[in-house]
Amino acid sequence: MPELPEVETVRRTLTGLIVGKTIQSVRVLLPRIIQRPDDIRRFELELAGHRILDVGRRGKFLRIIMDGLVLVSHLRMEGRYGLYDGGDPLEKHTHVIFHFTDGTELRYKDVRQFGTMHLFLPGEEFSHKPLAKLGLEPLDEAFTEEAFRKAISRRTTKIKPALLNQEYVVGLGNIYVDEALFRAGIHPERPANRLGDAELTRLYEAILDTLTEAVEAGGSSIKSYVNGQGEMGMFQHSLRIYGRQGEPCVNCGQAVEKTVVGGRGTHFCPHCQPPYTEESVVGKGSVQAKPKGRTKAVAQAKGSASARAHTGNGVRG
Repeated sequence: MPELPEVETVRRTLTGLIVGKTIQSVRVLLPRIIQRPDDIRRFELELAGHRILDVGRRGKFLRIIMDGLVLVSHLRMEGRYGLYDGGDPLEKHTHVIFHFTDGTELRYKDVRQFGTMHLFLPGEEFSHKPLAKLGLEPLDEAFTEEAFRKAISRRTTKIKPALLNQEYVVGLGNIYVDEALFRAGIHPERPANRLGDAELTRLYEAILDTLTEAVEAGGSSIKSYVNGQGEMGMFQHSLRIYGRQGEPCVNCGQAVEKTVVGGRGTHFCPHCQPPYTEESVVGKGSVQAKPKGRTKAVAQAKGSASARAHTGNGVRG
């Protein structure tokens, strides 16, 4: 499933492709994609005549903002948007077509058919599913270290499932959680409420650094993800731990291991991310020592991240 960097890349590409266009009509070919309203004909009719003003993002969801409506789109596993000329042949797995007044079409394709669309009045989307209960936005100015500590430090669950929970922090998925935990030198099965102050700081910085670098690289193309020009993301070439089972750790040389945490395949280095034991904690919330072989956390990327505008799987233009 596309994570924050991939969806942010799609958002940026869509902004250049469709902002300013006016919808002439909409055609839904797979009704189950449309979750709100439940009347497909109403969905098609309500969108007609609206002009696209902006494309935003909330976690892993796109927000197509119009004059009077907001379309919330979740790409899920394989969803992607593409801009086509009206006369182009209709490709397989095309499920929703937005016809514009200039003769072009925005087409939504989804091989797995897991994607969803919800239509709202402006501002209404934040108080209803699927956006209502989403947590902190990592590239937002509100994502301070204090806010992160408050969201995570009291959770009794293992740290990896805690980071994957979109009600605490949004946009993080399997790839980037593994990467952030590795950079911070934290074992994925550590209880979140047993992380010391230094570890929480390292993890906060690692999340910012990892996501910022991934956005700059256009995301990670592990399977089918492509950007707005049909090009692959490049961050998969910079992954330090994810997908490297059996390979030497980039820090210490020990073989990377893979296990299952919270039902998700999880990559970690047993040396740089030592297992949690009570003996490794001295006093309340203070860690005895940092694991050897762990590189120093990358300098905080908060400044460059927060300067970005807030705003699938890929877009084709």
